[in-house]
Amino acid sequence: MIKRLYLLPLLAVLLVLSGFTMSTLTYDKGEKINWLTMEEAAAKTKKQPKKVVIDVYTDWCGWCKKMDKSTFSDPAVVAYINKNYYAVKLDAEGKSPITLNGKTYTYNPQYKAHELAVALLQGQMSYPTTVYLDEQFNMLTPVPGYIDAPTLTKILTYFGGNHHKSMTWQEFEKKK
Repeated sequence: MIKRLYLLPLLAVLLVLSGFTMSTLTYDKGEKINWLTMEEAAAKTKKQPKKVVIDVYTDWCGWCKKMDKSTFSDPAVVAYINKNYYAVKLDAEGKSPITLNGKTYTYNPQYKAHELAVALLQGQMSYPTTVYLDEQFNMLTPVPGYIDAPTLTKILTYFGGNHHKSMTWQEFEKKK
C-alpha cells in the first residue's frame, strides 16, 4: 500500500517530464526563418528578386529576444517570410564591416552603432525595429518596437502582397 503511494507521484513527475521533452522536440523540428546577412540578401535579390525584411536588434534588448522567441518562431510568420522575403538579422552594434552597392558601412563609435543600422533606422535608434525593403533594396519603411505574430503577419502581407502600392496602411487594416 505504501509503495503505491510513492508510485503515483513518481508517475506524475514522469508524465510531466515526458510531455516537456516531447514539446521541446516538436518545437526544435519546426521550420525556422532562413536568416541571411545583408550581403547574402543583396546577392540573392539580384538573382531572384524578393522583398527584404530586416530585424535590427541588439544583444542587450529584452524585447528583441522576446520577438525572436515568440514572433519570429510563429509558424505562420516563418512560412510567410521564407516564401515571400529574404530575411536579414542585423546587429545594430555589430563591429563587422558590411559592403552594399560598393559602399562599406562600419561601426561608428560616435553613435555606438553600425552605420548601416543608423541609415536603415534613419537615425531613430530604437530596438527592435523591423525594416522593409522592396526588391531593388529601396526603403519601404522601418517599424520600431516589439511586434506580435498576428500584427507582423499583417504587415508582411501588406508589403509582400504589394497592397502598399494601391492603398494606405489604414485602408488595408480596415479590409483585414
